[in-house]
Amino acid sequence: MANPLENHLLQATKMIESQLDAEIERLEKLDDDDLEVLRQRRLDAMKKAATQKQEWLAAGHGEYSEVADEKEFFDACKKSKKVVCHFYRDSTFRCKIVDKHLTEIASKHIETKFIKIDAERSKFLVERLRIKVIPTICLAKDGKTVDYIVGFDELGGVDDFPVEMLEWRLGRSDMISYQGDLLEPPTFGKQSAKSRKIFGKPSKTKNVRDDGNSDSDDEDW
Repeated sequence: MANPLENHLLQATKMIESQLDAEIERLEKLDDDDLEVLRQRRLDAMKKAATQKQEWLAAGHGEYSEVADEKEFFDACKKSKKVVCHFYRDSTFRCKIVDKHLTEIASKHIETKFIKIDAERSKFLVERLRIKVIPTICLAKDGKTVDYIVGFDELGGVDDFPVEMLEWRLGRSDMISYQGDLLEPPTFGKQSAKSRKIFGKPSKTKNVRDDGNSDSDDEDW
């Protein structure tokens, strides 16, 4: 006599077969006009995707670049729907780790603009966004900051965290098209319970404007 698990698998298999049969029957009933409509829709979708890709590349997506000043930062946020900006300092060696990972991620996720800016040369912007820790990665969507990755605490709390950890964290904030499990961070090494917590969404957003106003919460340097 079959056990409950076998019965469950059998029922699931039958359901999948039934769905496949229904889809095959639907396709067999399509006439030439229907097929032409489907073909045209597919072509339109491919053309739209190609156009979008060219627009992204023209806006500097696909690479990790540096902006010279606040004006270039604001321009990037105006031109791109999603912007990841690393506030760095040459004397902070952990910024080199961030540079390495963001360079790799930028080449894989052209849907997002990846930039960095020298925190010591952009005092107004650092003040405007209340950047207190270096490195800090600012995440902006539609001209508003939606989240920050401050230091490495949310990336495992170690310097040798893998690029997949930062990729997962960006996916959590909907900054890239992440294909993995957003509820569970990648595992590596001897992770602490702290590094495996589920990160919530920020409680505030701020307009990325060059007007000098700010409504963010303070954090210790």
